Amino acid sequence: MRDLLPYITIACIVGGGVISGLLFAFSNFVIRALAQMPPEQGMSAMQKINVTIINPLFATLFFGTPVFCALIAVNSIMDLGAPGSPWLLGGALAYLVGPFLITMTFNVPLNNKLARAETSSADYVWPEYQAAWQRWNHIRTYLGILSVLLLSAGLFQLSP
Repeated sequence: MRDLLPYITIACIVGGGVISGLLFAFSNFVIRALAQMPPEQGMSAMQKINVTIINPLFATLFFGTPVFCALIAVNSIMDLGAPGSPWLLGGALAYLVGPFLITMTFNVPLNNKLARAETSSADYVWPEYQAAWQRWNHIRTYLGILSVLLLSAGLFQLSP
């Protein structure tokens, strides 16, 4: 496993960077732009985004990165004294908690609730959704960015 660790770490940095960049885009401008639209239109657009984002490329990155992060975490715990292990463990855990766990625990249920809502109820459903979804999105974005930074620091220490 130790020989594969740099490659697995690079895969996590790339996957985590792409997913965190996507989350950053939503925090920085996507939700803000949708919030400027009439509620029915913004809500409808987000409902379409939530359907469209479920595709093979996104699924590979979204579900593959946590698998590699789990491998890094286990390896780091088993060999905590090795160069880079504390950084790698921190980075792996930040990704698992942030972009993965928060998404599955908070953002996906909010998306599912929005999917069931009728656009005729957008005046009260949409603002409530935006506030809750964006709060969790900011947190998972920051943790994703932290993850990439920590994994990168750990990768530098793996090099001979």
